[in-house]
Amino acid sequence: MLNGVMLLWFLLTAMAVAFVAIDIRSTPESPVLKWGFILLTCYTGPIGAFLYVLGCREPLPGLHERYIAVRWRQVLGSTMHCVAGDGVGILVGATISSILGLHGTGEVLLEYVLGFAFGWTIFQALFMRDMAGGSYTRSLSSTFIPELLSMNLLMAGMIPAMMLLRRGLAPAAGPDAPAFWFVMSMALLAGFIVAYPMNWWLVANNLKHGMMTVRRAGASAPTGVHMDAGHAAIGVVGQVGRGGNTASGMDHEHPAPVPPVPVMILASLLALTAGAMIAWL
Repeated sequence: MLNGVMLLWFLLTAMAVAFVAIDIRSTPESPVLKWGFILLTCYTGPIGAFLYVLGCREPLPGLHERYIAVRWRQVLGSTMHCVAGDGVGILVGATISSILGLHGTGEVLLEYVLGFAFGWTIFQALFMRDMAGGSYTRSLSSTFIPELLSMNLLMAGMIPAMMLLRRGLAPAAGPDAPAFWFVMSMALLAGFIVAYPMNWWLVANNLKHGMMTVRRAGASAPTGVHMDAGHAAIGVVGQVGRGGNTASGMDHEHPAPVPPVPVMILASLLALTAGAMIAWL
């Protein structure tokens, strides 16, 4: 029964990845987020393809800017970006742990370190350094806290799902067994769900970007949508069509309050601890 379920899942995943990889080429999205959706679909199969169609795929020519302006789609892009990048490091950590025979705390720590390192230094800071004026150092500084908060919630959802599923389905499965990848796939999906609310807060407080629109040179944007060097405004694109302010949504006379970052860091650490405790109960 389980083998049949896994076989069906992997077949659906293969078809979903093929669809997204081919279709997303015509979507006017940032190349980094295009790769992010492909990676997310590798992890989450048909669910990732569904999220791409519902959250990013341009419904009609010229409507991508308006389509992604909705807050929940911005948050989807933010969460997807986190899971896609961190997921690479996490899967590498899980593979190494299995080869070295690491279990429990040692495995989780290795997955966390590799996942955070890859997600922060490469998928966030390196690939998005243009948003920091092209400075990799400045990009590292500006993305550290958002990546930390998002990663903590990702792992808070992933750890218990991974441990419980592995205990019940494949306690001894290694990277050469389909059950290993099925468990990791389900765990990353659980992490995505748990990390989504934190990414909502990050996007709402302009600490993280969401979806973007990148059109080819010479392509025109829809009337009434502000474009800057081919990029739609990010992080607060939801302001499009409300008062015409699409750049930042900020009122210079009444600046937005400073978000309570220390409180959210503490909350993320508590969630991470709770996830670990659930896993080892």
